[in-house]
Amino acid sequence: MSGNIQLLSDTLAGAKAEGRSALIAYLPAGFPTVDGGIEAIKAALDGGADVVEVGLPHSDPVLDGPVIQTADDIALRGGVKIAHVMRTVKEAHEATGKPILVMTYWNPIDRYGVERFTAELAEAGGAGCILPDLPVQEAALWREHAQKHGLATVFVVAPSSKDARLAEITAAGSGFVYAASLMGVTGTRESVGAQAQDLVERTRATGTDLPVCVGLGVSNAAQAAEVAGFADGVIVGSAFVKRILDAPDDKAGVEAVRELAGELAKGVRGQA
Repeated sequence: MSGNIQLLSDTLAGAKAEGRSALIAYLPAGFPTVDGGIEAIKAALDGGADVVEVGLPHSDPVLDGPVIQTADDIALRGGVKIAHVMRTVKEAHEATGKPILVMTYWNPIDRYGVERFTAELAEAGGAGCILPDLPVQEAALWREHAQKHGLATVFVVAPSSKDARLAEITAAGSGFVYAASLMGVTGTRESVGAQAQDLVERTRATGTDLPVCVGLGVSNAAQAAEVAGFADGVIVGSAFVKRILDAPDDKAGVEAVRELAGELAKGVRGQA
């Protein structure tokens, strides 16, 4: 079975045709529980997200800030496994018809087996993977299997990336390019500034046809609108996770996610 890279590309192109950025939500699998996480992801998509990144919880994250680390810890203590991540992808995609990616560090895939992971992700209807710590020059095996199974390989670029490195990354990636808007870990910020816009412009200057989507720091409709002014997609994670952490119960958390997705969707459409 082939994965849904084409659905991802079509979704991002569709947002562009509407004259707006795509809204990409991030939530970890297994948080607050496996079933609760699936409901939260469906709520984000129903609320207005175009795409969802399902986080594969990891005990030693290098990109994630304290909010997502807390969620990952809850999921890991709850016993979340890769099988639960695949189930989350499958149920969220089947319920909404929207593209679902997995965001994961390399070690869990390496231990699980690249062929097995890509085959199962495609079978679940996944659209691809975001791999923040997999260097391009070590990605040949992953890219081979991802391509075979119709999955996107999304690499992360940062403000520290030199132009030659950006060109190497955009040439190797597929689906879109994840532009980390600032140096540091994930988390909401007061502003998502000029550094992000400069990175988007430098990434596009490589000549890539891939959409460039910005993550790290966006937490409200005004910031989403600001980033939507220069990026093809706006990625929001910690703000969704925080809504669930702050909610009095799981049901309220799901509704808070739906509400935030609606606010952010207005932001990317310039209606905030």
